[in-house]
Amino acid sequence: MAKVKVFSTPTCPWCTKAKDYFKEKKIEFEAKNVAEDLEARKEMVEKSGQMGVPVIMIDDEVIVGFNKSKIDQLLKLD
Repeated sequence: MAKVKVFSTPTCPWCTKAKDYFKEKKIEFEAKNVAEDLEARKEMVEKSGQMGVPVIMIDDEVIVGFNKSKIDQLLKLD
C-alpha cells in the first residue's frame, strides 16, 4: 500500500475535496495542517517548492493540487 500524505489548510476547498476523495476510495492518508504545523510546512516546501495547497505525496511522488487522474494513476485506481 502506498504511503499518502496530504499537506493542507483548514480553509482550502481543494484540500477538503482531496481528503474526501481518499476517504471515499478507502485510502489511508496522513493529513498535515500547514497553517499550524511549521515542520509540515517546511517539509512541504522542501519537497514541492510550493507554498500553495494541497500538496499530495504518494510515496516519493509529489502532486501539487488535486489532480485526480495523477492520484488514480499512482494508486492504480483506474
